[in-house]
Formats: sequence, C-alpha cells, structure tokens
Amino acid sequence: MLNVIELESGYGPMQVLWKPSLQVKKGSITSLLGPNGAGKSTFIMTVFGSILPWSGRILYNESDVTHLPTHKKVDLGVALVPEGKHLFPNMTVHENLLMGAYLKRASAHREKSLSMVHDLFPRLKERENQTAGSLSGGEQQMVTIARALMTRPQLIMLDEPSQGLAPLLVREVFDTIQKMKDDIGLTVLLIEQNADASLNAADYVYIMHEGKIKAEGSPEEIKDSREIREAYLGI
Repeated sequence: MLNVIELESGYGPMQVLWKPSLQVKKGSITSLLGPNGAGKSTFIMTVFGSILPWSGRILYNESDVTHLPTHKKVDLGVALVPEGKHLFPNMTVHENLLMGAYLKRASAHREKSLSMVHDLFPRLKERENQTAGSLSGGEQQMVTIARALMTRPQLIMLDEPSQGLAPLLVREVFDTIQKMKDDIGLTVLLIEQNADASLNAADYVYIMHEGKIKAEGSPEEIKDSREIREAYLGI
C-alpha cells in the first residue's frame, strides 16, 4: 500500500532523513522504532506532505504521491495522528469528532463513522457533550485518534500515540490499534518509543537511527537480536 524509496528531507539546510526506504503492506501494522531524535516524526511528516521531500519517491497504492499536497493525500485515504493532542479544547468531544468528517466522502458516512468510533472508544460516547479540554490525557488521545478515523482513511499513521500515558492506558491504546486492523481493516504505520508494546502489536518492524533505516524484520527477529535491541531500542 505504501512504498517509500530513499527519502531525503530536513529543515532549512539541516538534513534529517538520509535515504530511508520502507514498505507498509495493506492490512498490516508496521512499526517504525528508534531513539528520540532518530528522524521518525520527520519521516511520517514528509510522507504526509507537511514537510517537503528533497528527493526520493513516495508511492501509495502504486501511484506516485511524492509531491502531492497534504489535503490531496487525505482525499486518497491517508490520515496522520501527530504527536501530542491537537484538539479544539473549548469544543465538545462530539464537535471535535465532526471536524474530522469534513471531506465530502466522509461527510456522507458521518453517522456510520460516529458509530464506529463510539464502538472503538465507548468512553467518547459517554463524554460526547464535555469539552475536549476537560478530558484526561488518555481520553484526549482517544479523541485525537477517533477524529482521524472520521476521515474514513485506508492508511492511518500514528506518531507516539502512547506518549505520556499511564501503563493501563498504553495497553488500551494498543488494543485499539489492533482493533483498527482486525475489525475495521485499516493499514497502520506506527511510530513509537515504547518498543515492547510496538513489537507485540506489529506485523513488521523497521529500526531508524540518525535518519537511516538500520535494521528491519519480523517482531520475532528484532526481539531475538540482542545487538539490535541494545544498540537502538535500549531493551
């Protein structure tokens, strides 16, 4: 579904990505792991179009989308849940969710999408009339993910969805990611520093360090490599 080939990008004159390549198969959960500052967020922001690529190619469903603007990629079914909770704090949970259904194709299925996200996140149904800013950190993360799902994506990219959450909530977030794949049929590209949880959730894993892909393989292969775990994951 997604094929990134030798991608280069950065900020001003500072290069961050040094030709990493990555593939995400349809219906899979692919994890991109690595230490802080490895370039993971820059990678998905470049794939999404928020940062302009310097060189390389980005193929989505076999079409070249390298230089396609962000809103066009959303039209094609790509969604990004960025790091942090980017909500409208003074709007209700329900209003925040509706902001995700602004596309014509998403708007036509708005009620069905609301039902889907309420099934995934029952707590959001309970909290639908509360302002988003009054929710706990874990609940705000649920709203952030649910709003992205309201665009009816085929591929969803999640940047550090468990950041700052208590262990019980981390488990809840990863259970939801698994349901997005198993129950909804979404394809997931997951960026995380929580290596243990990511390895348990993923079908395939890439390790990034200093803007380059240093290793890749099945979760079992990564877990079995003491060298990779110690050098890049700290586990």
